[in-house]
Amino acid sequence: MTLKEKAWDLEAYLALEEASQEKHELVQGRLLAMAGAGRERNRLLTRLFLRLAPAALEAGCEAYVADMRLRVGEDVFYPDLMVVCEPSSDPRYEERPCLIVEILSESTEAMDRGRKLRSYLKLPSLKAYLLLDSRERRAEGYFREGEAWVYREGDVVDLACPPVRFSLNEVYEGVL
Repeated sequence: MTLKEKAWDLEAYLALEEASQEKHELVQGRLLAMAGAGRERNRLLTRLFLRLAPAALEAGCEAYVADMRLRVGEDVFYPDLMVVCEPSSDPRYEERPCLIVEILSESTEAMDRGRKLRSYLKLPSLKAYLLLDSRERRAEGYFREGEAWVYREGDVVDLACPPVRFSLNEVYEGVL
């Protein structure tokens, strides 16, 4: 039986990740290997982080890029970017982000729009789940309004947490 075929519980997974050279997500007890990212995705993520991090710090929050784990129930993901204002008591992962961002690519889009979407929108702390496309200038997201989630897309993104507003031109400049 290979590592990917074995059923994993949270503690065994976390022990593996601490010792591993590779990153894996834990989804329904199974390991999913994380692939490397392309230039456009990384450039887009860097530009977005540079827009969000100062606003996050000013609000007393922390912005994490790619390497911080997010626990959602028994699943563990590595969001491309997340903002956390209420840190977890366990330093190995976060549990209460106010913002999650995924950068869509050919290999990640199905998971980002499927399993991750369903999991992330269950988080009580989450105010927005933002999806940026690495292949075209496009932003869309799910934004909490009261108890409901509202889907929006457009050329300007207005976030409640961290409180920041930016245009697609700002984050896509020099990327596509």
